[in-house]
Amino acid sequence: MSDKVDLLKRITVEPGKCGGRPCVRGTRMRVVDVLQLLSSGAEHSEILQDYPTLEREDILACLEYAARQTDHPVLLSA
Repeated sequence: MSDKVDLLKRITVEPGKCGGRPCVRGTRMRVVDVLQLLSSGAEHSEILQDYPTLEREDILACLEYAARQTDHPVLLSA
C-alpha cells in the first residue's frame, strides 16, 4: 500500500496551473492527458518516448489517481 501512496505523491494540484487540475509532478502534463493517451491505445513506451519528461511511475500514478477518484460509494435514494 505504501508504494501506491508514494505514487500519488507524483500527482500535484496547484492553483493557477492548468486550471487547478491534477498534474504530474508540478508540470503542465495533466492526469487527464495521460489517461486520454492510454484510452486512445498508446502504449506506455510510446507515451514515454513522446513525452521524455514523464517516467513510468508517472503513468502508474495517473492510473492510481483515477482509480481512487472512481472508488466511492454511490448513494441511491429509496
